[in-house]
Amino acid sequence: MTDRPAFRSWRSYWNFSREVSRRRRYIWSEETKVFLDTVAATVDKRIRELPPSKVFWRAQLGHGWRFEDQIDDDIPAAFEPKRMRPLADRAYEGRVNPKGIPCLYIATTKDSAMSEVRPGVGSLISVAQFKTTRALRLVDCSVHHASQKFYLEEPDADEREEAVWAQIDHAFADPVTRSDDTAGYAPTQLLAELFADLGYDGVVYKSAFGDDGFNIALFDLDAAEQLNCFLYRARKAVFEFTQEDNPYFIRKKSED
Repeated sequence: MTDRPAFRSWRSYWNFSREVSRRRRYIWSEETKVFLDTVAATVDKRIRELPPSKVFWRAQLGHGWRFEDQIDDDIPAAFEPKRMRPLADRAYEGRVNPKGIPCLYIATTKDSAMSEVRPGVGSLISVAQFKTTRALRLVDCSVHHASQKFYLEEPDADEREEAVWAQIDHAFADPVTRSDDTAGYAPTQLLAELFADLGYDGVVYKSAFGDDGFNIALFDLDAAEQLNCFLYRARKAVFEFTQEDNPYFIRKKSED
C-alpha cells in the first residue's frame, strides 16, 4: 500500500469503540483522531453507487385505523404516509443516528424491514415500499460482517486494514439493546457521521434477521419516497442460539 494511510493496529476499531462508548465521546484522544482519519482515507474501497428508482422496504410497529362500512366501525389499517417517515426535528437514537438527528432506515426485503422493528407475536406492523429519488453513493459496511480476525502479532498494513474494516462491518450488524445508561450505538453513530461529513449519502449494513436481508440508512430523509403501505401481523418468532463462551461447572465441597 504505497503512501496509503495505515491503521496503527488490527485492534484499532476495538480501541476506538471502547473509548467513545465508555471514556470520552466528544473531545477525542489523538488515537481516535488518527483512527477516524484512517477510516476516511481507506473508505474508497467501500463505496457503492446506487442508481435512482430502486425500491426498498420500511416498517413501523403499529397501525392506524379506517372506517369499514360493512360493519359500521373502525378497523386496523396501515399507517398514513406521514407516520411512515421520520420526523424532521426529533428521533430516537439508532444504529446510525444519534438521538434527535433522524435518518431514513430502509431494508432490501420486506421480512427484514418488519423484523428490524422487533415485533412481539401478535403485533401489527405497517410496512411500505420506498423508491430512491436520485443516485446515491453509499458506504458498504456489510462486506465482512461475519468475519472476525484475530492475530497474536501485528500483521502487515493490508491485513490490518482488512481486519479493522471487518470489525466495523461486524459492529454495524451486531444486535444492540437500546439502554438509557449505556452507549452501544456510539461507535457506529460516529462512523456514520464521518461518512456523512465526507459527502456520502448513507450506510449499507447486514441485517441481523435473515440471511439475505440488508439495511440502508440514508442521511437525507427525502432520498426515497413512499409508494404504498401494507398491514401485517407477526404470527411467530424463530430464534437460533449459538454458544459464545466456554461453560463453567460448580463442584460441591466434599462433606467431612
